[in-house]
Amino acid sequence: MTENGIIKMKPLGFPWETQDPFLFCAYHRDEYPRGNDEMGPDASLEGRNIGQDFTIKDGWRMYHGNLIPGFPYHPHRGFETITINKEGLVDHSDSLGAAGRFGAGDVQWMTAGKGVQHSEMFPLIHTDKENTLEIFQVWLNLPKANKFVEPHFKMLWKDAIPVLTEKDSNGNSTEVNVIAGSLDKLTAPEPTPDSWAANPDNGVAVLTIKMEANATWILPKIIAEVSRTLYFYKGESILIDGESISVNHLIQVNANRDLKLQGGNETCYLLMLQGKPIKEPVAQHGPFVMNTEAEIHEAFQDYQRTQFGGWPWPKREPTHDRNRGRFALHADGREEIK
Repeated sequence: MTENGIIKMKPLGFPWETQDPFLFCAYHRDEYPRGNDEMGPDASLEGRNIGQDFTIKDGWRMYHGNLIPGFPYHPHRGFETITINKEGLVDHSDSLGAAGRFGAGDVQWMTAGKGVQHSEMFPLIHTDKENTLEIFQVWLNLPKANKFVEPHFKMLWKDAIPVLTEKDSNGNSTEVNVIAGSLDKLTAPEPTPDSWAANPDNGVAVLTIKMEANATWILPKIIAEVSRTLYFYKGESILIDGESISVNHLIQVNANRDLKLQGGNETCYLLMLQGKPIKEPVAQHGPFVMNTEAEIHEAFQDYQRTQFGGWPWPKREPTHDRNRGRFALHADGREEIK
């Protein structure tokens, strides 16, 4: 299929398969009900595998949460997390004492580096209506030289993320959010300082793409030798270089040629992950990503000994005040309020 720009296609699983330098991507869309007094679901949790609830039941999941859906505190080392929020709220807390709440259009970029604990909870703040959540959780690897850098987190607020809007000859629009990298003279906010994405030579790009029905758009080529994957996660069908592709497929494509995308009869939504491969051995066990199995064992030992600084919050699955807006409290005490 390389003659039309497509290298490989396959159905999406859970999580989504990625290419080096990315480790995986998890897509979550949950139609949560109204919230209760604790900002958990105002609904019975009977029949769910609480603590490991990854099966969609009644349109939503609790994940590792017991009272509130989400991911209570857990450790990471050796890579980065990029959480892209499209709908709903995410409450962040970590072992550095940092915290935040971010909503639709915002992105959190966290470098775990030598080790950090964090939680990502999904507070159901609305008691009078549903609390739909839609996010991507992307894992981006760190090269060996940066696996033990100091942990760091950064908020890429919605109003700082550039958006490309183009109309084709028929007036149909394509909207692209440039979360990382650059596109058509638009450059994303800087990522965390030790990220593989911080060096433009690595060609890292993260885009979310929304195409109106029947819209046509050209994804421009990039000179850098990078891997490029498109994830078609919502819609009906799309044409990519003339190849008809149904929804819920990943498409690995050649990055060194322009790619023609044409939406089907419904609005199409895609995620694109792109980057120059790190080309180093990957040893992964749960929340730790290193280069060797010996380093994985060391990570477990370090965590057991230090707890990566411990957990400074009173709850295992902390959330912020229901009426609190979007904010970021950094480990140095600096606070951003949106």
